[in-house]
Amino acid sequence: MNHHLPQDFQPPRGGQHHAVSRRPRRVLPLVIFLASLALVGVLLFGPSYPDLQAQQSPPVEISAPVPRIPVPERQEIAALVASGDTLTSLLGEFFTPQEIQIISQQSKNVFPVSAICAGQPYKICTTDKRFEQFIYEIDAEEQLIIRRDADSFQVERAPIVYDVQTELVRGQIDSSLFEAVTKLGESSELAMTLANIFAWDIDFVRDLRQGDSFSVLVEKRYREGKQTGYGKVLAADFRNNGELYRAFYFRDAEGVGSYYDEAGNSLRKAFLKAPLEFSRISSGYTNKRFHPITKSWKAHPAIDYAAAKGTPIKTVGDGTILRIGYTSGNGNFIEVRHNGGYKTMYLHMSRFAKGMSRGKRLSQGQVIGYVGSTGLATGPHLCFRMKRNDAPVNPYKVKAPAAKPVSTASMPLFQQQVAALRRELDRRNPQQTAQLQAPVN
Repeated sequence: MNHHLPQDFQPPRGGQHHAVSRRPRRVLPLVIFLASLALVGVLLFGPSYPDLQAQQSPPVEISAPVPRIPVPERQEIAALVASGDTLTSLLGEFFTPQEIQIISQQSKNVFPVSAICAGQPYKICTTDKRFEQFIYEIDAEEQLIIRRDADSFQVERAPIVYDVQTELVRGQIDSSLFEAVTKLGESSELAMTLANIFAWDIDFVRDLRQGDSFSVLVEKRYREGKQTGYGKVLAADFRNNGELYRAFYFRDAEGVGSYYDEAGNSLRKAFLKAPLEFSRISSGYTNKRFHPITKSWKAHPAIDYAAAKGTPIKTVGDGTILRIGYTSGNGNFIEVRHNGGYKTMYLHMSRFAKGMSRGKRLSQGQVIGYVGSTGLATGPHLCFRMKRNDAPVNPYKVKAPAAKPVSTASMPLFQQQVAALRRELDRRNPQQTAQLQAPVN
């Protein structure tokens, strides 16, 4: 059967072929109905979508740019005054010569800037490279402050502010006080202070013994968390060769501070035990000694202290310079006249301290010169002599009178302070206190 129709075949218009031609018209409404039904189902039962509007980010507010405020640049220069430094060399980059002159005039009655010493600390503070202030430490207690205002300068002398802590330092002597103190991690400054307190009773060259001990209640000074030295020694115990010495600091009604024993007697006496600290005796007081240079036997009414060249020499008591100069035997020497008919001589100095001259008044402990080997001397040492009514005397046998004790009016306050200091020593160091209070055989 041939299924291919001729190309010009046309279906008839009636009968069976008419029904076939109308079928597509019945399908189209059904498709539209089903599509509508599917759309309703999706809308009623289909997946829910997040609210896109709710997820939108909030509108960004664009503000005007904030102007940037420059931070002032502060700088601090800290150093030590070098040899030859002046106010001009230190502050010349900030001030004109005329301004330096104005500062010098203003500071004349506060602290003369010409007295600035090499080795002392100073600071220069600036903001944006503009000068603010200059701080110079006069000593361990005070500082000079120079500030610049709008059209003037401010110059003042102010106390140095420290954080002060009271601490107990105790140790035992093996060879010297200096070594014992530094072995504890403390500064030699504390050893010097302790030696000065007991200088009238203990010769720290001749009298020390191995096993001697000390206990010191001292103020320690701190700046910016670092220890910068010591304040007052408030109380101290020193056991020397089996004998106990005690010292308590007390300021009397006139504001003068000094050291006393527990009974209120002054530790200060007319003469120090020695004119040098931490040296050794190379030759003692004797009526017959072989002189190493003249090679002859002769009296040696003096005490020789061997010490390094340049060691400071102190006058042992208040007095007046009677003679000062040089001789071939004595070298550079000073003779001092004291009350009670006493005289002392200091020989073979390398040089004199600044300002020494005939007739000058001296205070006990004042530095008058420095150890040397001028004159008839085999090496650096001090030859120390003492006379009473022009007759030689052994300095170690002189019973020097003590200074005034605590006054009757101040005694109640003194006793109160001593009791408090004694309790503080006991609280901080009960074992050492028990040893110090033990009887000596």
